[in-house]
Amino acid sequence: MVYGLLILGLLILLAGGKYLVDGASALAARFGLSAGLIGLTVVAFGTSAPELLVSINAALKGNSDIAIGNVIGSNISNITLVLGISAILYPISIYRSVLKLDYLATLVSSLLFYLLALNGVISRLEGGILFALMLALNFYFFKKLSGKETEDSEEQQILKKQPLWKAVGLLVIGVGGLYYGSDLFVDNAVEISEIFGVSERVIGVTVIAVGTSLPELVTSVIAAIKKETDIAIGNILGSNIMNILSIIGITAMINPIAVSEAFLNQDFLWMLGFTVLLFPILRTKLRISRWEGLILFLFYCVYIYTIL
Repeated sequence: MVYGLLILGLLILLAGGKYLVDGASALAARFGLSAGLIGLTVVAFGTSAPELLVSINAALKGNSDIAIGNVIGSNISNITLVLGISAILYPISIYRSVLKLDYLATLVSSLLFYLLALNGVISRLEGGILFALMLALNFYFFKKLSGKETEDSEEQQILKKQPLWKAVGLLVIGVGGLYYGSDLFVDNAVEISEIFGVSERVIGVTVIAVGTSLPELVTSVIAAIKKETDIAIGNILGSNIMNILSIIGITAMINPIAVSEAFLNQDFLWMLGFTVLLFPILRTKLRISRWEGLILFLFYCVYIYTIL
């Protein structure tokens, strides 16, 4: 019964994220925002919405290990599992701008996250700093892209024709699905951890992290199959930045997040190690080959083996 409710909670959570993205994208299109800007802001936030609601829900219920494990585990799985599977399906080409902006922002935010956690808690003030950095980064993207005149795609034209009530309705359904789905997902994940005597930390960085990373996985795999690999790498790095600056930032502002020694001594180091490892892989010939994708996937298997 508990497993069925866990899966049901995840399905409601993912459906809520999809409706949120659909509704927000339709509203953004009606207000004349470009497809690129919608992708970097609305869609990036929408695919990270499951992690956000799960972390807030867990923090408010006193399950800090799930709140922080969800984000660290998602970032690890994005770099190794999601990127690895995507590259195995089709080699991923990298633009130099990805190294100069996306990767650099991912590395800096990851290091800052670790430094703020060293004292054992992410306070409301520190959460505010992370969230302010997220706003500054989005403002930069807005200034960079909003001035560029681009021809509307067929999808953009369809979105603009949607009635306002439908866009708002999708938005409301999405938010409701995220709220109730996250509540169901967290409660049953905690119950499963108690049944098997597994720590909330391990549940957070494995089951919950992979579950909430499914939007990124699906998006990146579809992009790889379509050979639109620039979307795959942008989606993954953008999600990792959003996970730290937005999700940890907002969650800590609502309720300070306690950070256990196990995270500082193990999971944080794995996350930073994988982030640093990604640089030479991205830098080599500006592409991620199939064998490099396989290496990333195997690294994820090693990580899971060491913590179980």
